[in-house]
Amino acid sequence: MKIIKSVNNAAGEQQVHPARDAERSENIFYDYHHSDPRSRQGHLDQPNKLALAPIGVFDSGAGGLTILSDLRKELPQEHFIYYGDTAFCPYGVRDDAEVIQLTVQACRFLVEQGVKLIVVACNTASQAALSALRETYPHIPFVGVVPAVKPAARITRRGRIGIAATNGAVQSAYLHDLIDTFASDIQAYSVGCSELVPLVEQGQLDGPVVDETLRHALQPLTGKDIDVLVLGCTHFPALRPAIERVVGKGVQVIDSGTAIARRTHTILDTDGMLFPAQEEEHGTLNIWCSGDARAFSSVASAILGYPVEVSQAPCILN
Repeated sequence: MKIIKSVNNAAGEQQVHPARDAERSENIFYDYHHSDPRSRQGHLDQPNKLALAPIGVFDSGAGGLTILSDLRKELPQEHFIYYGDTAFCPYGVRDDAEVIQLTVQACRFLVEQGVKLIVVACNTASQAALSALRETYPHIPFVGVVPAVKPAARITRRGRIGIAATNGAVQSAYLHDLIDTFASDIQAYSVGCSELVPLVEQGQLDGPVVDETLRHALQPLTGKDIDVLVLGCTHFPALRPAIERVVGKGVQVIDSGTAIARRTHTILDTDGMLFPAQEEEHGTLNIWCSGDARAFSSVASAILGYPVEVSQAPCILN
């Protein structure tokens, strides 16, 4: 018997630091647009130059920094440029048309920086805007993300999984299609937890207030006797220690960060775009945001676990 339910709650020198544990699976939305080879010939004719280019990582705000951690662990010698659209965060409360517009504009900034690949480290943007990104930037490979429903359905022992995502993602036909495809023979429950996004954006990652907010937001799932919890928003892994404490040891918490990093590695390797191997050297990291750079520097440092300085991006709105 299949049950698909959405439950609502009541209310200096850079060092590569260990990334958080992530679900080791293939359950990511791999959107590498293979355009006409002739249209990409300019890139293929200069593999060395392209290999030296940075990787772009985009999110509506700070959530994608959890993906960045996994990427830097998997690809320590690569250069990265991160863009957080903090002036318009969160995306999960916006309609698809607005998400598409904002995502295309944000990725334009990364393209102008000369990136060789873009990781769309935002579930909402991945679901809404990847087709538009492929059409707008046909020469750029894109890697997007989706909630790790497939591995959750595979590892559950009770046949009951929970999916915590933004309000918009929970209501989307895309998530229900994902459940239909990969979790049709188990009970899958989803809940909108958009109130968790501001915690991460404000750098509140632990403490009594965080615990109480998590208990309230996740109770509709923990009350269903689940044994696997999918973090369906890239902001949520920043709260992982607190989430694991709140849901208890009987619930396995998973996300897709490690799988995204491995897929990115595979794409770069296949297309000859991996940065040349150099012993004991780490790539650079540049972080930009569309909102308050000083505030985002503090938040980014807390999430990454090491100090970073964030630059203010120029206005990219048309």
